[in-house]
Parts: sequence; C-alpha cells; structure tokens
Amino acid sequence: MIKDLVHDDAILSTPCEPATAEDAPVAQDLVDTLASIDDAVCLAANQIGVTKAIIAFQDDKDEVHVMYNPKILMGLGGAKVEESCLTHEEVSKVTRFAKIKVSFDDLVDGQLKARRRDYVGWTAQMIQHMVDHCKGKLV
Repeated sequence: MIKDLVHDDAILSTPCEPATAEDAPVAQDLVDTLASIDDAVCLAANQIGVTKAIIAFQDDKDEVHVMYNPKILMGLGGAKVEESCLTHEEVSKVTRFAKIKVSFDDLVDGQLKARRRDYVGWTAQMIQHMVDHCKGKLV
C-alpha cells in the first residue's frame, strides 16, 4: 500500500526497533511507496511512519531490494558528499564510504535469514543514508 511520507522530525529522529518477519507488510508498503515516487531510489520505514529497521532501495538495474535490520560493519574510502532526502528539505554534507560491508536480514520463505554483502559507489551511499534513518540520525 502506498503511504504518505513523514516529515515530522520527532518520528524521523526516533531510533528504529528491530524488524521481524511479521513486519513483511511494512516492507511491502516501502516497496509500493518507493515505486510511486518519481526519481526516488531509497526509503526507510520511519519515512512512512513505522519505526522498524527496514529499508528499500533501487539498484543500477532498477531492481528493488529490501533489508531488515541493516548494519554497517565496515567502511572504506570516506569522503564528504552532498545528499538530499525525500523527507528533509535541505541538502546536507555528510561523510560517506565508497565501499561498505553490511549485515542485514533477508526475508526468505517467511523467515529472516542473516546475510553479509559488500556494496560500492552509489548503492553504498544509499544504504548508508538509510541506515542513518534507522538510527534516527537526521542528515
């Protein structure tokens, strides 16, 4: 279901609770909402009003991926970049890593399975932005 974006800093600055397999409808709402917004490439659950650690992002092939409980384990090649956000009006300067290692849960057959993957470039930057959202960090 397509949800309205939340612009309330009180909600956006609240650290997200761990997600479970029962939060699959929230993940679907993220995917639906992301698809409904022109030029949007990533969303975190708190941006649609649900303080669960779930993110969705679109890769270079326009495929949408969902991560439950993402955590950045390592980052290499930090640099200052400018970012905009769907739920925050100002452009912000932040440090982002060119390469990251992420642990997250993936929903497989109704159960969460632990995963670890490396990401680089634009995808790494999006994931870092969304993990910040899950931590309640406003860019």
